[in-house]
Amino acid sequence: MAITLKSPRQIELLRESGRLVRATFEVLREHIRPGVSTAELDAIAEEFIRKHGAEPVYKGYVPPSRRGWSNTPPFPGTICASVNDVICHGIPSKKERLREGDIIGIDIGLRLNGWIGDACETFPVGEVSPATRRLLDTARQCLEVGIEQAYAGNTLRAIGAAIQRHAEAAGFSVVREYTGHGLGRNLHEEPTVLHYDEPRNTRKIMAGMVFTIEPMINAGRPDTKLDRDGWTVRTADGSLSAQFEHTLAITDDGPILLTA
Repeated sequence: MAITLKSPRQIELLRESGRLVRATFEVLREHIRPGVSTAELDAIAEEFIRKHGAEPVYKGYVPPSRRGWSNTPPFPGTICASVNDVICHGIPSKKERLREGDIIGIDIGLRLNGWIGDACETFPVGEVSPATRRLLDTARQCLEVGIEQAYAGNTLRAIGAAIQRHAEAAGFSVVREYTGHGLGRNLHEEPTVLHYDEPRNTRKIMAGMVFTIEPMINAGRPDTKLDRDGWTVRTADGSLSAQFEHTLAITDDGPILLTA
């Protein structure tokens, strides 16, 4: 499918959306502690986003591939709240309260003035073990090495290859089924951004592209399983998973992180 390249003005509008995503993370950071429920975090995020003239894009969202034939209900939350072995798309819940030593991946998507902002960060809850901290550090580094390859003239393959090399060198694995994606006025656009090496992924990166890089790094095997709710994705072996995501715009002078 065709990629819609963004103009400098459109990139600036996307940057405004990204800044609001980042501000929402900073508000949530103060509330991530043992005892808080993921539903409470969700309510805080929704209030802040709407107060600033934006709308959550995850709330009520149904992926295009599921429209028209799946019984999966629309996503009910403002944020995805993915705790411990949940890789992505965790549904906020009043029953799920954070505990000391947990990790929680929070994914935020919003629309401001018609343009999307999208990012994810995984937070420690209180003090975490050295092994858990190493997973978090490696997952963040995987995002960073992917961004280093995101320049005009390079290939999308190079992003995934760099991420896979870094994760596996540290003894971790990369989830295959869930990818980065282009965005603009829509949450999901072209291109698809893989987080592992795929020789056929030879599409060139061009100035004007806007896309996410969002590797999901597992402490154990890369295999996944989907809960019966149709949304929550877990590690098949019960191991921890961490994710970090930025939206970036490609320019002739290098990538701009829109959600930094």
